Amino acid sequence: MQTYFPKEHPKENIISVAFYNLENLYDIFDDPNANDNDFTPYGDKKWTLKRYKNKIEHLGEVISQIGLDHAEFPPIVVGIAEVENEKVVMDLVQNKHLTPYQYGYIHFNSFDERGIEVALLYQKERFELVSAERFPIMLYNPDGSRDYTRDVLVVEGKYQGESLCFFINHWPSRREGLELSEYKRIEASLTVADIINQKRAQQPDSKLIVMGDFNDEPDNESIKNLVKGADLYNAMDSLHAQDKGSCYSQDQWYLFDQILVSPNLFGRKSHTLTFKYADVFDPRFIKTWKGKRKDAPFRTYSGKWHLGGFSDHFPVVAYLERCE
Repeated sequence: MQTYFPKEHPKENIISVAFYNLENLYDIFDDPNANDNDFTPYGDKKWTLKRYKNKIEHLGEVISQIGLDHAEFPPIVVGIAEVENEKVVMDLVQNKHLTPYQYGYIHFNSFDERGIEVALLYQKERFELVSAERFPIMLYNPDGSRDYTRDVLVVEGKYQGESLCFFINHWPSRREGLELSEYKRIEASLTVADIINQKRAQQPDSKLIVMGDFNDEPDNESIKNLVKGADLYNAMDSLHAQDKGSCYSQDQWYLFDQILVSPNLFGRKSHTLTFKYADVFDPRFIKTWKGKRKDAPFRTYSGKWHLGGFSDHFPVVAYLERCE
């Protein structure tokens, strides 16, 4: 569903926030503590410096374009997933497409088995960073062994004096199968709901924005648990009802990438932010142009074959209006 802003709301009153799964943004060096053997010049994917720089250029270009249909500048905050380490995040924000916006970043190492993590980019001139911390999701396999996954990144800050708190997620995948892996995402949803409620108790006036690749859709149990348990509004519900997706697999679209917001982002009050709507950012230049996967995200790899694209996910974006 496309929403148009009335002419009386100029672009300078509109800001955006976004989330983007970057599809295996590894550097080219072998890290003995990460499962990155394929992503080296001599690995199966032949991940060279040229290919790495090309991907950084592509991702920077995409992020620099998000939200410009309605906002004066790209997202003030971008949650990202599937980054290997701080170096790749630094390379991304120093890309020529993003340097004009002076993005800073927040990144912590985690114990994820694949060696990929979440991070947050923020425009230092527009978003005042207050605090950042990470929370582990404690998961266990049926045999009792620990299953390490991505931490939840929680970042608090202010936009024009108004408190915002972001929760960046990348929940366990469906690689083992939907049913066999579902309990992990349900456990993640319970953990995140607890974290959100702790933050809400500490900062009751802060406006909360929860984003991520949840590897579940809005109607799955884990997401419904999160919405109910943390008293959130899922901004992607209407898109899911229209069968719109952010990623494509086995001839099917999925809306795994989502943005959820707290109820205090509704209601028009002077000099405060109000949620407008959310969307999948899917311009033609980041789509596959032809073939079986036409209109799906133009990805970097298909198996071991280098396609030279952007990511196997589209970004998702939410628009906020500051009422005067």
